[in-house]
Parts: sequence; structure tokens; C-alpha cells
Amino acid sequence: MEEVKAISDLAQLGAGLGIGLAALGVGLGIGIGLKGLLESIARQPEMAGKAFINFLVGAALAEACALYALVVSFKLLGMF
Repeated sequence: MEEVKAISDLAQLGAGLGIGLAALGVGLGIGIGLKGLLESIARQPEMAGKAFINFLVGAALAEACALYALVVSFKLLGMF
């Protein structure tokens, strides 16, 4: 019985670390992408619309990775 509790505790720790690291990575990735977007708009303002659309696609893909980490964390916790 004690082994099951230890495994459950480790699963909770893994779920917390997983979603935390995913959020950190996504935040850094979107921040770096936004920095590049602003620099490109500053250099070529006429490309602002196209650059913003490309940024949104990249940000959506990064957020999808965070959602996958959330699903895996829920699986570790036994919620699915």
C-alpha cells in the first residue's frame, strides 16, 4: 500500500514539473517570437500584417505544446 502512495506522489510531482516546464518554455518561445516580430516591423513597417499572421501561427503551435503537456499531466494524475 505504501508503494502505491509513493508512485502516486511521484506522479503528482511529475505532473507539476511537466506543466511548469512547459509553461516556462512556451512563455520564452512566444517572448522571443514577439521580440523578432517587433524588430521586423521596426525595420519594414509595410510587412507588419504578414509578419503578425506568421507570429500568430507560431504562437498557436507553441500553445499547442503547452496543451499537450496539460493533457499528459492530467493523465498522470488519473483525471482522464
